[in-house]
Amino acid sequence: MTVHTHVLAFTGVAALLTVTPGADMAMVTRTAILDGRRAAVITAAGICSGVLVWAALSALGLAAILDASAGAFTAVRLAGGAFLIVLGVRTLWLVRRHRDNVDGAPRAARAGRSHFARGLLNNLLNPKVGLFYTVLLPQFVSTQDNVLAASLLLASIHVAMGMVWLSAYAAAVTGAGAALRRPQVRRRIESVTGLVMVGLGLRVAIES
Repeated sequence: MTVHTHVLAFTGVAALLTVTPGADMAMVTRTAILDGRRAAVITAAGICSGVLVWAALSALGLAAILDASAGAFTAVRLAGGAFLIVLGVRTLWLVRRHRDNVDGAPRAARAGRSHFARGLLNNLLNPKVGLFYTVLLPQFVSTQDNVLAASLLLASIHVAMGMVWLSAYAAAVTGAGAALRRPQVRRRIESVTGLVMVGLGLRVAIES
């Protein structure tokens, strides 16, 4: 298989992974609704940066620990599940306390809060992403290639698709018009998003 074929094959697989709903889209949805498009795009950048970290770790052989050690995989899985559950519960709590502006406008970001770091953590605490880059990525890297360079190249393709997809998704959520800006509708969407994040967190935590 040529390098060109490797890239095309990986792009197809990564595209399917990118558009599949999951924890990343739930987090971007939550951020877009609560804090606006810019914050959601910054969160997406953090998520995509995590992909580059996983690719580098995989190329260096460190991410293989997740595949080889049940204990390491379980620890990361529980941490990731807990992270999602906390975010989901916090979203539901904010809805209950009516902490948002009455006109439905996005809240101002609080001092010291980093949407980028939140997105990065969401990705790094997802063991499935680590396993994807440990198990699947090597299938698209030739033994004649510079493993680190080839891994980062493929990951960069995944990052580019992820940024385009999540940014467009964030724009769709925040640009849906007056309907989403009405406080009652917005609270309902936030409630559903919070429940989805809690559900995803429980799923991540209990899956073997």
